[in-house]
Amino acid sequence: MVSRVIPVDPFDLVIFGGTGDLARRKILPGLYRRFLDGQMPPEARVIGAARSEMDEDGYRDFVRAAIEEFVDARRRDPERIEAFLERLGYVAIDARGTGGWQELRDRMRAGVVRAFYFSVAPALFGDLAERLHGFGIADGDSRLVVEKPFGHDLASARALNTTLAAHFNEAQIYRIDHYLGKETVQNLMAVRFANILFEPLWNAQYVDHVQITVAETVGVDGRGSYYDQSGAMRDMVQNHLMQLLCLIAMEPPNRFDPDAVRDEKLKVIRALDPVAPEDIVRGQYGAVGGQPGYREDVGNSDSRTESYVALRVHVSNWRWKGTPFYLRTGKRLRARSSEIAITFREPPHSIFGEDERWKENVLVIRLQPNEGIKLRVMIKEPGPGGMRLVNVPLDMSFAEALGEGGTDIPDAYERLIMDVIRGNQTLFMRGDEVEAAWAWTDPVIAEWVDAGSRPVSYDPGTSGPEDALMLMHRDGRRWREITP
Repeated sequence: MVSRVIPVDPFDLVIFGGTGDLARRKILPGLYRRFLDGQMPPEARVIGAARSEMDEDGYRDFVRAAIEEFVDARRRDPERIEAFLERLGYVAIDARGTGGWQELRDRMRAGVVRAFYFSVAPALFGDLAERLHGFGIADGDSRLVVEKPFGHDLASARALNTTLAAHFNEAQIYRIDHYLGKETVQNLMAVRFANILFEPLWNAQYVDHVQITVAETVGVDGRGSYYDQSGAMRDMVQNHLMQLLCLIAMEPPNRFDPDAVRDEKLKVIRALDPVAPEDIVRGQYGAVGGQPGYREDVGNSDSRTESYVALRVHVSNWRWKGTPFYLRTGKRLRARSSEIAITFREPPHSIFGEDERWKENVLVIRLQPNEGIKLRVMIKEPGPGGMRLVNVPLDMSFAEALGEGGTDIPDAYERLIMDVIRGNQTLFMRGDEVEAAWAWTDPVIAEWVDAGSRPVSYDPGTSGPEDALMLMHRDGRRWREITP
């Protein structure tokens, strides 16, 4: 299978925080892979900007090491690496002062796309935006990429939007959520809206329930100070899981257009019912087998922050009234797994007798690992002895479908950065989306704080708290197993 790689227009991409962990792990290796696949035109340039005092050779050494560490060995061609590094530059920048800004301005070229990636703490967003404007570095066609978190609550999200809007219009702002860049997430829209097979069944009449799971095996992983102020609800549910819910539940847009898609996602968020306390389970991983628990990891012996959350939510509109959506996410769980499972209702009548053990049709969209789509259906079990039914998967694993000689699936950051250069905002969050998500999330968190509640403890390496199982069992349903 041959991939159609379409080069983008010539660009200058400035990465603020160009020596940071995100740049080292994701952004720079991703840009190298896009270069390797012929998507970066010869005129494209990447400029790292950070506090560190280093020359361009030093920065190229930094990027070379990142490529060696985070790019598959099969794609590390020494000549191509050096050709990519020739496109790199570096400027030492004082985000809150004047140092380096004139040099950066002098490096920017006319007639190319100008994009600025804010891979820094949100506290610096306003300072960077102000200086890009004040020094005349950004113009009316420039693009600004903003990493999450998009605020800590509704008030801070509004303040952040106001800060950015002082110098950039909404059409220039790209709020990046890497989950939306995953191949399978985009395929979800293709499955729904490019096939007549599923969309007529995509409603409460035929869908029993939906499960969205994002499970991690790691703990807070060096992010303790940030995570303990955030927790799973702010860090994962308010953005990642909310966006997946929107793509599952939204109405068909009239066209595949950024604002048309985001208008429909916004309607879903505004249709979410408030969550009752009994429909939420909060958990916190404990210490087992000599390994530290959450409180030890964050250095707070009295922490009440959740590392796990499961909740049942309802979308109050004609399409989904009565169909529950179950969301869960957590750290230090049994396996790393992200998936969406749409469970369809059983047929109203079985012609095969009451003795047959029936299993529902389930459409599983696997985000990680092993991206793919699987549909479980009932068929006759092969062999003699009468009509016996068995539940089997119709499997489309992307790796298997493409084959060994096929195309590598681009990382989410690769795709999203190229969309920024193209000026395509379809897979990026709009300001009113962010605010609507916080408006729904804030009351849930406020109730926990007011009640002074503590998360329940769960053992690392499990599926999470026992209470989360009851969230499903009381409805006569079960969570899907968390598997790698």
